[in-house]
Amino acid sequence: MSPFNGISTFLLVILYLSSCSALYFHIGETERKCFIEEIPDETTVIVNYKVELYDPRSGGFMPSSPGIGMHVEVKDPDDKVVLSRVYSSEGRLSFTSHTHGEHVICLYSNSTKWFSGTQLRVHLDIQVGEHAIDYANVAQKEKLSDLQLRVRQLLDQVDQISKEQNYQRYREERFRMTSESTNSRVLWWSIIQTAILLVMGAWQTHHLKSFFEAKKLV
Repeated sequence: MSPFNGISTFLLVILYLSSCSALYFHIGETERKCFIEEIPDETTVIVNYKVELYDPRSGGFMPSSPGIGMHVEVKDPDDKVVLSRVYSSEGRLSFTSHTHGEHVICLYSNSTKWFSGTQLRVHLDIQVGEHAIDYANVAQKEKLSDLQLRVRQLLDQVDQISKEQNYQRYREERFRMTSESTNSRVLWWSIIQTAILLVMGAWQTHHLKSFFEAKKLV
């Protein structure tokens, strides 16, 4: 593999990790929406959201009233609650993972403030790792030049790649252990089935022999 190909691969990985995506979804009254994020340990996560209220007169969505808020709940892979509180109709929250694995982020409305049948549109943006760092603020506080800031970003990205690799190794180890456990159980089940067939065969042979002897056929 040439050095050029190695550098190209590294840049592609960096560009891939640098990309962020946002989405929106609709929820009804008392409806709960949950999202699963695979997050390495000791990683900062920032969640930005904005709630819009459906307007039946215009047929579109408009900024929601202050009385409408969202209850946000975050659980770690051990099903422990990391964060649970009610926020306003637009907000930004953050938490740090302490266990690698699938974190569940759930949102639902404080429906007591709603009129019956109201529908909301929720814009959601989840940023993980170095994406959650405000580098403009970091550069201002630490008085970094453009080059120093870029080096800082690259170091953070390399650190995030290292965490992702550790997490993937952890997942691979768990998958290997599960596969070995399954193979072992299949082997023992096959041995038990074979033993049962042998015992049944021996019992049937003994029973037939006793039957023929009782009938004086042998």
